[in-house]
Amino acid sequence: MMQISAAHGFAHDDRGNLLLGGFPAASLAKEFGTPLLVLDEDRFRENCRAYREAFARFYPKYEVIYASKALCVLATCQLAHEEGLAIDVASGGELFTALRAGVPAQRIFFHGNNKTPEELRYALSQSVGRIIVDNFTELSLLAELAKETGKTAHILLRITPGIEPRTHRAIQTGGVDSKFGFDLNNGSALEATQKTLDSPHLALHGFHCHIGSQILELEPFEQAAEVMMDFLARINREVGFLAEELNLGGGLGIRYLHTDEPPSIASYIQVLAQRVKAKAHQHGLPLPILMVEPGRSIVGPAGVTLYTVGTIKRIPGVRTYASVDGGMYENPRPALYAARYEAVVADRLFETPTEEYAIAGRCCESGDVLIWEASLPPLNPGDLVAVFATGAYTYSMASNYNRFPRPAVVLVGRGRARLIVERETYEDLVRKDIPLPKE
Repeated sequence: MMQISAAHGFAHDDRGNLLLGGFPAASLAKEFGTPLLVLDEDRFRENCRAYREAFARFYPKYEVIYASKALCVLATCQLAHEEGLAIDVASGGELFTALRAGVPAQRIFFHGNNKTPEELRYALSQSVGRIIVDNFTELSLLAELAKETGKTAHILLRITPGIEPRTHRAIQTGGVDSKFGFDLNNGSALEATQKTLDSPHLALHGFHCHIGSQILELEPFEQAAEVMMDFLARINREVGFLAEELNLGGGLGIRYLHTDEPPSIASYIQVLAQRVKAKAHQHGLPLPILMVEPGRSIVGPAGVTLYTVGTIKRIPGVRTYASVDGGMYENPRPALYAARYEAVVADRLFETPTEEYAIAGRCCESGDVLIWEASLPPLNPGDLVAVFATGAYTYSMASNYNRFPRPAVVLVGRGRARLIVERETYEDLVRKDIPLPKE
């Protein structure tokens, strides 16, 4: 009999086996190996739909755009597109992936603070829906390339609104001290708007901002909506431009720890909608098309990573390390952001946690620890550990440090388990290497 466990809402059977998409975690590990990133298809789709359903309740004109950098593989782009979402890309490689997945170019939004001429030519040649311009260098370059290619570049200008939410410094993006966007407070945003309108090769549709990631409060989003709507009103007054589109980015946080209390998708959209409507009424503006770019909140909770325990090292009075077959090479977030996770022993959910372990990775770095304080039943080599909420910014940020092959990714649900990314092999690691000729 299937029951719902406290393991981040995933189910288990009556023997305490974790079930992912209806499959025992242990059977997935046996079939596909570990480390293994498992994505729950239904959770991914439900999160996409939650955004669209919330907008349908609270705001008449909208676009939900999947921030593919959270996890950009063919399958995730396909799923998001099937659920009616556009796709946000931040490089030529992500653009190529989205196009290869069958996403129409008009449904793609192209980001990046340092897009190369080659990437911009590629985007223009494919007629992507929007290019989000980040700085004056890009603005001039894009105008030149559009003229050279005989194309019109359809753009949004990225604005830095001066809002710094409470999140890790490395993922704050909306403050004054940011590599992203035109500053709202020093005149750059207004100047960029005028330059764009003066160019015959650029078509300005509106404005974009993004204040950061893993934000667990609604107030910063509310502030961003107000600031951006005030800016739209100012641009209308001073330049005579009426923005059709307002993209407020993403950043809604998710539950990594049981103590985290992120806002619901519905409450997040409701707050944005209310603020934009109120400000539009205050300034006498028509409602813009309201856009958001969720990534983590769609794919993050859908992911669980499975690891096999190897060595166990006890340091009396200090700590017990349980090393697993993954680590910072396939999930760098703990090393980069001091990110925190929760874990269980995948086939012993009913056992009482009596021990505390540092779940360490395999890399030759003392800082390669995925969880510093994991409360678990006593571990043995060969045990299967499941770490929750790993769908976002793990595989997409993975590397081959220490020449570890990147893991496989499996999509589960609807009665099937499908490999959507193959596990790399040692041959893959050297495929692009060029050996020195023998003398």
